[in-house]
Amino acid sequence: MNVSKWKKFLCAGAAIAALLAVGGCGSSQDQAKSSAKELQPLSVGLMPDTDSLPFIIAQEKGYFADEGLKVDIQQFKSAMDRDSALQSGNLDGAVSDMLAVAFAKDGGFDVKVTSMTDGSYKLIAGKDAGVQSVKDLKGKDVSVSRNTIIEYVTDQILVHEGMQDSDINKVIIPQIPTRLEMLQNGKLAAATLPEPMASIAVHNGCRFVTGSDELGINPGVILFTEKAVSGKQAEIAAMYRAYNRAVDYLNNTPRDEYIDLVVEKGGFPPVAKEALKLPTYHQAQLPKEQDVTDCIQWLRGKDLIKDSYQYKDLVTDLLGKASS
Repeated sequence: MNVSKWKKFLCAGAAIAALLAVGGCGSSQDQAKSSAKELQPLSVGLMPDTDSLPFIIAQEKGYFADEGLKVDIQQFKSAMDRDSALQSGNLDGAVSDMLAVAFAKDGGFDVKVTSMTDGSYKLIAGKDAGVQSVKDLKGKDVSVSRNTIIEYVTDQILVHEGMQDSDINKVIIPQIPTRLEMLQNGKLAAATLPEPMASIAVHNGCRFVTGSDELGINPGVILFTEKAVSGKQAEIAAMYRAYNRAVDYLNNTPRDEYIDLVVEKGGFPPVAKEALKLPTYHQAQLPKEQDVTDCIQWLRGKDLIKDSYQYKDLVTDLLGKASS
């Protein structure tokens, strides 16, 4: 082989080697990228309320899947059942409230608040109860779920009106659909309900009295177990990216395009198709310190928890990771 041909051979060999190197490098990058997307599944508990709708939209519209995340959504009708599932290890997180967080912490089961929600809780009077104001409920049956956000909001309403919880007869009905049914059947003077059950009751002839929006309180949260916070930060961040996309969808999409979906998947009665009123959802953000402090004070005042927890004991900030 002459010198000229030898040089051409070497150049060709170098070119082939370079191409192989680039191809190998690209393959390695693709594998790394694929590996980074291999997220662990998340299990999240929902209640039949409007706080849960961003999760349903994110699931049904494929936003979780776009993040490479599998979310196992589990529906509950009572806070007690949801909290039992958390403590038994069947859930990583849940749509919940500050009271549940404090109870879990006080019982030695560590959970962390990762964001607030946009829930609304309303005191609704029966259509034939003759109730025009909160004070008209004195001595009458008002249904709540014991030691939950529902009872907390009810007590805050009473305090705002200069009343005590002993001024009403609290009827304890943990399951939200049962509470709604008894109110509509005239077996209660009033009940405190989350949305959309509150709007359904009003749609069916009951009367709105007041609620958490009017008091400017918002104790609803999304929480995760300490185990999930420690071991699934990438998954929670991916979840919140999908959650925020769902919030944008709900805020900017005509109601007719999603109402059938959320009624079916949210476990709402068919009448919710007409009655459902959604809040303006906010992208994930941490709760206000005052909302946390007020809940802890209420629990301590009732001797329901042993310790007076601080904001930093209950809330963790993982939202910065969701934007990266």
